[in-house]
Amino acid sequence: MQPAAVPIDRNTDIASTVVATMRQLGVLGLPRNYEIFYEALSGSNHELSLAVVSLSSRPTQEDLDGIGRTFFPQHHGPAIVEHAREMVAKELEDIAALLRSERSHIEKYGRILDETSSGLSNRSLLSQELLQKIAGAMSAATSSTIDHGRLVASTLSEKTAELESVKSKLEEYKRLADTDPLTQLWNRRAFDKEITRIYNSNRGILFNALILADIDHFKDINDRYGHPVGDRILQIIAEIFQSSVRSDMFVARTGGEEFAFIVEGASEDATYEIAERIRALIEQTPFTSSQTGMNYGTVTVSLGICMASEAESPEDLYTKADRALYRSKVGGRNRVTRHSSTAGRAGKGWLLYKKD
Repeated sequence: MQPAAVPIDRNTDIASTVVATMRQLGVLGLPRNYEIFYEALSGSNHELSLAVVSLSSRPTQEDLDGIGRTFFPQHHGPAIVEHAREMVAKELEDIAALLRSERSHIEKYGRILDETSSGLSNRSLLSQELLQKIAGAMSAATSSTIDHGRLVASTLSEKTAELESVKSKLEEYKRLADTDPLTQLWNRRAFDKEITRIYNSNRGILFNALILADIDHFKDINDRYGHPVGDRILQIIAEIFQSSVRSDMFVARTGGEEFAFIVEGASEDATYEIAERIRALIEQTPFTSSQTGMNYGTVTVSLGICMASEAESPEDLYTKADRALYRSKVGGRNRVTRHSSTAGRAGKGWLLYKKD
């Protein structure tokens, strides 16, 4: 398939291009299909673009759903889980049938042993020829039972491996379902679970903090340069975030241009230093096009921090960190604000705050 058959003009609305391409390929206008083609044609996900290009000139819905399950598992979760459930049920049914067969063989072998024992107990009827027949029958029955046992063991090993494969796929789905497909950071779903864990122990409350970061004037970037450029800037910023903190620190994209860091084992001053380092790195990073050399200007972020001990719940912690972020925004942007420095003077104005 050649999606480039509909040329992508930088000045053309990407949405129109997506619709035209889908119509040309005979693809149903389903939201999940639109998502695939939008991401592929915008160029924000190279691997997805290659997967779409490799499709036939008339891709089936099954083909598209396969791509969707790979790149957008959060939207195909029920189907993935149902498929795994069916696979597990089939494997368990096969194992049960195998064990029933083995039981039947063992019972048959037991009957042969009983009959042989009865025959040997009557010495008056024994002869050399009869003994040879009994020995032959016992040898054949034993050999058959051993061979069947080996077959069962081998098949059970294969079935176990297949079940392990299903388990691995489900674990991978779980990881993907908690991952933001654009930036490969944790997503809001994962963040909500992680921030809840903070309040599961007193230690978590005492030694954890939340940093919220929001890209300044991101809407202007999208409006001026287009969403593909905006998406690439999000990816670069995500890479900077990951490389500028400890590898075990939880970093998530919680919204369009909003990110969250859960800091463990750090004081408020240390948390502030982490946030300030992140802010400075973003400000110092040149954002230019690798293809055209166009300079997109300085990109900055505003950040707000709150210690878990200053909040009563995950929701309260998020709200207070967001208030601190709001203070950074109204204070001129490109700065870090602690909740502790704003407590008691946030007022109601923060509720009207709209990020940009």
